[in-house]
Amino acid sequence: MINKQHLINRFVSYITVDTESDPESNTTPSTEKQWDLANALAEELKTIGLEDVSIDENAYIMATLPSNVDHDVPTIGFISHFDTSPDFSGANVNPQFIENYDGKDIVLSKEQNIILSPDYFEDLLLYKGQTLITTDGTTLLGADDKAGITEIVTAMEYLVQHPEIKHGKIRVGFTPDEEIGRGAHKFDVEKFGAAWAYTMDGSEIGELEYENFNAAGAVVTIKGKIVHPGYAKGKMINSMYIATEFINSLPRIETPEHTEGYQGFFHLTDINGEVDSTVLKYIIRDHDKEHFEARKDVMQKLANDLNAQYDHDAVSVEIKDQYFNMKEKVEPVMHIVDLAEDAMKQVGITPNIKAIRGGTDGSQLSYMGLPCPNIFAGGHNFHGRYEYVPVESMIKATEVICKIAELTAKR
Repeated sequence: MINKQHLINRFVSYITVDTESDPESNTTPSTEKQWDLANALAEELKTIGLEDVSIDENAYIMATLPSNVDHDVPTIGFISHFDTSPDFSGANVNPQFIENYDGKDIVLSKEQNIILSPDYFEDLLLYKGQTLITTDGTTLLGADDKAGITEIVTAMEYLVQHPEIKHGKIRVGFTPDEEIGRGAHKFDVEKFGAAWAYTMDGSEIGELEYENFNAAGAVVTIKGKIVHPGYAKGKMINSMYIATEFINSLPRIETPEHTEGYQGFFHLTDINGEVDSTVLKYIIRDHDKEHFEARKDVMQKLANDLNAQYDHDAVSVEIKDQYFNMKEKVEPVMHIVDLAEDAMKQVGITPNIKAIRGGTDGSQLSYMGLPCPNIFAGGHNFHGRYEYVPVESMIKATEVICKIAELTAKR
């Protein structure tokens, strides 16, 4: 049995270290403070009995749990990230503990009237009777993805202490900067040396994911012409009006707030404009590769149409691919998904196989030669003040890791 309080203590020791990443930084890790937890994790892995513990110049951590069987077993891996999102503060996290949750509103901050309510966050009702860890309403919690790290470290410790559970060689890896899209950029797949791996970075208990968005970023630059407004007739071109036309010409229902499941979208993330020049920033997402390419074409065609109307170079679009759907790389080795599904069933969890409406390190790692489905870590409402995690979900995720290790050795 996994020791509940030991797991809670470990999780709290991680989330109370500020590891917020910074998209504006050019270093790896993007913030110096990520080293605080990275160095502590490397030492902890040694303490619990793992071997070949390393931390490189970019704070990527790797370690080995040696095989305890005498037959050939594929080396498998488990990966999580230790940075937290820059979307909301990760400093001075002050967790609250809700024992035997009764299904009612949880007051996160009485002073600021911040309420975590099942009337709005219906998933809370899945966890009646369980222990929830929440924020105090002023920061995020950091379960994304320190819950995943907690589960991996606890599972490795448990396997070290219970040699009767037979397993092959297991590699663990912890990465910086996942939240700003760089978590896999400097991950040494060859050094990791696993046949396949799992990121422990999903949400609700039972989630198992091997599909994610194809993703691109687009920067739309619109040039105007500024002259004195009193003498502007026939001369001024207001770039912000052209920008408005561009925005309104994209399908309004194909935005994040109107889409779900396998539906893709255009998402306007930033506007910076004045008469002479306006810049729009978009992200483009779609699970289907053909639809993804078509979305990019739509944006370019729209720019061409506006140029024909206003000026030959009034609107320019720069599109850069960010990551791709891991399904293409995982489907040829579907036994690794089947294995995780069986492991969940054997520890009493109903698997929920679904597509990620986002991306993980696993999507990039899969294209780097390390097929890498994603497994639940248990947290909800990531990147904000309403984040919470049920302790029982973290315990189950830890059990899934141990069971995957056991089943891999048996098969």
